[in-house]
Amino acid sequence: MSADTTSNVAPEPQEAAEEPLDWKGFLEHVPPEAAVTVETQLTGYGDGSYSTEKSSIQLYCDGPDCQSTMWFDHIAGGANAKLNTWAAEILQYRCRHCKIKWKGFAIRFAPVSANQARAVKIGEYPPFGPPTPSRVISLIGPDRDLFLKGRHAENRGLGIGAFAYYRRVVENQKNRIIEEIIKVAKKVGPKSGVIEGLTAAMKETQFSTAVDSIKLALPESLLVDGHNPLKLLHGALSRGLHEQDDTKCLELAQSIRVVLTELAERIESVLKEQAELKSAVSRILQEKSKN
Repeated sequence: MSADTTSNVAPEPQEAAEEPLDWKGFLEHVPPEAAVTVETQLTGYGDGSYSTEKSSIQLYCDGPDCQSTMWFDHIAGGANAKLNTWAAEILQYRCRHCKIKWKGFAIRFAPVSANQARAVKIGEYPPFGPPTPSRVISLIGPDRDLFLKGRHAENRGLGIGAFAYYRRVVENQKNRIIEEIIKVAKKVGPKSGVIEGLTAAMKETQFSTAVDSIKLALPESLLVDGHNPLKLLHGALSRGLHEQDDTKCLELAQSIRVVLTELAERIESVLKEQAELKSAVSRILQEKSKN
């Protein structure tokens, strides 16, 4: 794209970092709409313009063969701009390992010198933010898109929006969450009445009423920092949107996501351990019978 000439001088960053970031750090860690100063090795041209850095970056790759932080290499795009003049461009990167997953950034940058620029992300896809574990997506099932909308709102600091989305997910998927807890309870051998209490809770239409009806403790393996995760979720969700400002809603939304994620991880871990244990016992018994 050609340089944006609506202003000859690049404005001051909206959010100046205490220390300039490097270009890699800018792409990896700075959210959209935050303007920062970056230290970067710009490529200079004879007409006095400079092009953005093309070095590789590290991002989480959710490809089936990756599921980890991988190197992503620049494959397309690069803005050219003259000193103190904004330019806009789309940058594309691809996972070096699977060569399937990619990341796109829409950026504006203004060179200040041969090794420094001001930069801002207009947006990026997949959206900015830490990866959402697949086990959480499996737990909430049909409300995957609502959860991801909440995650997107949280990443942008929109507390009321994030809280509203997460609350809908938990309330909509109450029975699905309890069903998974029942699976764990059956595997680990529950105390008398636990499964009956969980099954009865599924008949309640409201999440708060369902949680209040659960009188017996959940399996210890599902406790989060020693607490019933359903009661923790209830405690956060019971704080109404109209009672809190956006900052408090953002804190509550983050707490809901963290507890829900931890619960999903604990459910998966217990079920996986039990499956592996059953398989191991079965193999040993088969070998014993052969002998």
